[in-house]
Amino acid sequence: MSSQTPLAADNTSTPPPQKSRRGFLLRLLGVVVVLAIVGWTAWYFLDGRWYENTDDAYVNGNVVQITPQVPGTVVTIGADDGDLVHAGDVLVKLDRSNTEVALAEARANLASTVRKVRGLYSNVSGAQADVAARKVAVDKARQDFSRRRDLATSGAISAEELSHAQDTLTVAESALTASQQQYQTSKVLVDDTVVASHPDVQTAAAKLRQAYLDNLRTTIVAPVDGYVAKRSVQLGQRIAPGAPLMAVVPLHQVWIDANFKETQLTHMRIGQPVEIRTDVYGGSVKYKGTVQSLGVGTGSAFSLLPAQNATGNWIKIVQRVPVRIFFTDPKQLDEHPLRIGLSTDVEVGLHDQNGSMLAKQSPTQPAFSTDVYEKQLAQADGVIGQIIHANMPGSDATKSSD
Repeated sequence: MSSQTPLAADNTSTPPPQKSRRGFLLRLLGVVVVLAIVGWTAWYFLDGRWYENTDDAYVNGNVVQITPQVPGTVVTIGADDGDLVHAGDVLVKLDRSNTEVALAEARANLASTVRKVRGLYSNVSGAQADVAARKVAVDKARQDFSRRRDLATSGAISAEELSHAQDTLTVAESALTASQQQYQTSKVLVDDTVVASHPDVQTAAAKLRQAYLDNLRTTIVAPVDGYVAKRSVQLGQRIAPGAPLMAVVPLHQVWIDANFKETQLTHMRIGQPVEIRTDVYGGSVKYKGTVQSLGVGTGSAFSLLPAQNATGNWIKIVQRVPVRIFFTDPKQLDEHPLRIGLSTDVEVGLHDQNGSMLAKQSPTQPAFSTDVYEKQLAQADGVIGQIIHANMPGSDATKSSD
């Protein structure tokens, strides 16, 4: 019996090490959880809370509508949906028959007006010479009347002859007055002008400019670089000014319209950096951007039928405000182009709050511009100058007609 007691003691001494290891693992897990909570809390207060993100953000951009400025019939379509076009490329051509006839008429009218105005300058010189001749006639008539008056005093001539001399003087003076008035009238028509600046010539030039522009505008060109979209024009279609034919979308000028909740705008400022991810490329492509502007109203305030919160039962709904985000690296758009309407996920860094919530200065230059139409006007002015020069004295055209 005494020999079995030590064996029982040995069997009860093995379990305690297992309990000690389980407690150690539990304590280790507790420490890890506490460190994770402390780390997450430190990250949130030091960095994590200074970001705002939303997936209610979409690519937006200019959709430049191509519309005719003159009526006409479509004879050529130069680009279709998806084609790349550059500013000045021909998109649509209209039949020019009517505009070319009007242009020829305006050219002839300007040439005729220039020659008529030259005649007005000649009339001034002729009226001035006539005034000089009338003055000589008045002086002669006055001298004859003076001599006959002296002779009538001595009885050498009759009173009737003196009366005839006086009538001749009166007629000469009246003719001089009429000639002077005609000279002033002719002079007023050309005072302080040259042929090119004469009002009649300017009016004819304006008509030619309009006819030239109408003829030139039968060729509809792209105002900007971009891609063609929404083509609706067809060959043979009779179109009116302002009718939408197609659109040109400059994809290198796109931006993001991100709709943030009003509670997310507290620390948001213009100029803050933005990280952009798109659904089309996934998280592997990240664009860099910056906050360009914060909307001046909520989306519902500018909707076609805004909410009428003062009527009926009212339920508070958190509103969203559009925030415009511009891309800061154009090369990223060249490498990974975006289309209008694509979904994006944006994250705004709020660390730098030195910017303002609203713009403080008005723009100093146009946001977007094109010069393709200014070139058209310059071409019209060049044609007008050529016609005026060709119908001036001494030009080859006037010499050949003489």
